[in-house]
Amino acid sequence: MKAPAAALALLEEPRTARVMAALNGAGEAARVVGGALRNALMGLPVADVDIAATAMPQEVMARALAAGIKAVPTGLDHGTVTLVVDGAPFEVTTLREDVETDGRRAVVRHGRDFDADARRRDFTMNALSLSADGALHDPVGGLPDLLARRVRFIGSPRQRIAEDYLRILRFFRFHAAYGDGPFDAEGLAACVALRDGLATLSRERVRVELLKLIAARRAPQAVAQIAQAGLLGPLLAGVAYVARFGRLTRIETAMGLRPDATLRLAALAVLVTEDAVRLRDMLRLSNAETERLSKAARALAPLHGAVAPPAPGELRHLMFAHGQRAARDAALLAHAESGAGAEDAGWLSAHAFLRDTPEPRLPFSGGDLIARGLSPGTQVGRALKHLQAGWIRAGFPKDAVTLARLLDEALAASE
Repeated sequence: MKAPAAALALLEEPRTARVMAALNGAGEAARVVGGALRNALMGLPVADVDIAATAMPQEVMARALAAGIKAVPTGLDHGTVTLVVDGAPFEVTTLREDVETDGRRAVVRHGRDFDADARRRDFTMNALSLSADGALHDPVGGLPDLLARRVRFIGSPRQRIAEDYLRILRFFRFHAAYGDGPFDAEGLAACVALRDGLATLSRERVRVELLKLIAARRAPQAVAQIAQAGLLGPLLAGVAYVARFGRLTRIETAMGLRPDATLRLAALAVLVTEDAVRLRDMLRLSNAETERLSKAARALAPLHGAVAPPAPGELRHLMFAHGQRAARDAALLAHAESGAGAEDAGWLSAHAFLRDTPEPRLPFSGGDLIARGLSPGTQVGRALKHLQAGWIRAGFPKDAVTLARLLDEALAASE
């Protein structure tokens, strides 16, 4: 069938046209596939363009060289070469057919059949392809599903999942990102029936998929369905706070914030610092992600049970004790915990205060005290502790008169 104008625009893009011209002809063919084509047809932003080709990787690189295109052998074991045109990457993968699968990885062989390559994919909306002549190829009925925003496995859902158990999470993630309406009943039933297979997956793969899922457009609905299906417990190895998660996503929307996967993970599964450690081990989180979750949990500790936002003085203290980012994370989580509406004026004012107020920093150092005659070591440490406590009690003042008084008091207390 003739492709819609939105898809044809992919072929008209000069860099894509150059890659397609290099890969087509002289007995070989190439088609645009994957997310770029799906998103173009759905009217969504298009990022990197993926291409399926009959040519073997060595032939792809030879053709790229002849066309003056940079070729990077990014995944030769999987038949993938990345071509780079004016800084834009094009992932070119030789057509494949599954020979053997074990639920985690597949043994494949290269082929020349575009339809066979399409049928080995996960969902019907991901099996479309666009050839250089502008024809849209749909061997599994994906276009009607795509237009209806219906996420449906190709063929037998159980068979697709048994080939790679990560497709359970992808089913929910794709529905959260692209779906509307109810989940496909047959696909959902297969995910529930085969959920034990998730335990066989590497934690790194689960982490990537889960973080994408919770940042997606309809993440609250997907997370609620996953929890109902009994999948969240095994994934997180702990309690899931589904309602708090949903409220946080609404707060983000009300504040005009972009979805923040790490903060959403905190809303879903972090109450105390031990939860951050558990998630680090379960999901192989990065050091930066673990540190952020831990800091947010520590800052959140005094806010548990709050039904109203903290006063400005308390917010300053929160920033001083934990840093601005942790204070902002904790306030957002506390807002979600409180049950207050996403557009509650008091909480929105607190969030704006934390966003716009510089993080308080003690305007004295040990050197200032030594310059006033104190001995380095214990005496300076005692004076600094006294000075910090007085500065906090005074409300983090900046005026010279108050600061001088606090310094004199600290010096006297250290004697």
